[in-house]
Amino acid sequence: MSRGPGPEPEPGPRPQPQPLRHGDPADPGPGAPGGLFAWLRGRCLGRGAAVDPARDTFGAMTGLYGAIQPADSVSLSTRTHGAVFNLEYSPDGSVLTVACEQTEVLLFDPISSKHIKTLSEAHEDCVNNIRFLDNRLFATCSDDTTIALWDLRKLNAKVCTLHGHTSWVKNIEYDTNTRLLVTSGFDGNVIIWDTNRCTEDGCPHKKFFRTRFLMRMRLTPDCSKMLISTSSGYLLILHDLDLNKSLEVGSYPILRARRTTSSSDITSSGSSGPRAVGSPCHQNNSGPPSEKTLSWPSQREGGSPRNSLEVLTPEVPGERDRGNCITSLQLHPKGWATLLRCSSSTDDQEEGAPVRPVSPRCSLRLTHCIEEANVGRGYIKELCFSPDGRMISSPHGFGIRLLGFDTHCSELVDCLPREASPLREIRSLYSHSDVVLTTKFSPTHCQIASGCLSGRVSLYQPKF
Repeated sequence: MSRGPGPEPEPGPRPQPQPLRHGDPADPGPGAPGGLFAWLRGRCLGRGAAVDPARDTFGAMTGLYGAIQPADSVSLSTRTHGAVFNLEYSPDGSVLTVACEQTEVLLFDPISSKHIKTLSEAHEDCVNNIRFLDNRLFATCSDDTTIALWDLRKLNAKVCTLHGHTSWVKNIEYDTNTRLLVTSGFDGNVIIWDTNRCTEDGCPHKKFFRTRFLMRMRLTPDCSKMLISTSSGYLLILHDLDLNKSLEVGSYPILRARRTTSSSDITSSGSSGPRAVGSPCHQNNSGPPSEKTLSWPSQREGGSPRNSLEVLTPEVPGERDRGNCITSLQLHPKGWATLLRCSSSTDDQEEGAPVRPVSPRCSLRLTHCIEEANVGRGYIKELCFSPDGRMISSPHGFGIRLLGFDTHCSELVDCLPREASPLREIRSLYSHSDVVLTTKFSPTHCQIASGCLSGRVSLYQPKF
């Protein structure tokens, strides 16, 4: 580029930018809105339009949930199909599936509340769980020891039936990265099914893990961990999960066995008094599952560190002598926390314990809990997180309770207490005439579904 006529400017030293000092007006500070550190922290936590574009939408929906009234509920026409054991929305929120006690699966349009289809005799015994693999394929499991695959485009027949468990199948998970289906049952087995090679006769499968008293099994959202709860009160965590490798060579080195205890002495006033669970967890010699209880393939010398096993026992104050059964297990949508329902002979209790993704060697720390009466004893109540993880929907008697980490429904990382704190009740919704067993948030709409022991399904959504 040529210069115009005129003398050349004399070269001189360029002014050096002065560094900002902490406290200067121009320094936004690490925690200030718009600060660099705040932006980086938000990005690490999955915030920001580029990382989580739906965050603001979910934040607005959280406010609407608090405005829902019991009169806003809509009852779906389920007739008599026995108790409702599980509810599951398709990922796009266009279909609501209902797992029934009397061998059937019901499908509804949750927006219009219209009945779509009844899968009569979907199984030969009660249907326990439903899991969508994508917007059209879903799997069901049953007390008849089988898993069935279905396609929404062709509901007249199953895609295939999977045989491998020897007792009631209670739980289905799906690894979207490897397209492996993972199931668990009361036979104590966790079985992996390769849906990439699925035929009319079934899928290739392999027993991945086995433990006594298995109740529930979950995968974290990024499928890096597997969590297993047991009726004996243990929480098992498989770190650095590799489902593909375990199909060939299994190795489960035990990291440690520890017990979570309260950080301070907290007493309770009688069986109905409040109870709290504190932190941190530390080593304890109380008997974890032994090698006779846990079954895994033999370890090779110099084997892979993947699939390391950690054994924990979340402790509920006031129940140390009676023990607890971890009947329900759910994970925060972003993998920040584990939600447990611990049942004893007298009550149910829910606890939140963050899963720290940075260091798998860190112990869990209990952060929130709430006590509720064991209404409908003998039946498992399934609770759930909202899509953004700010709220919890929990069966409570003949209705549901919406719970938050604080009264403002803040995100867990924004209100993480130093000691265990009670969950805050945001709203109670009662519209059933029998004990509610399961509840589920819609992944796309401001809607909550609940199902009860007598077979009724209710949909809650705000009216404008």
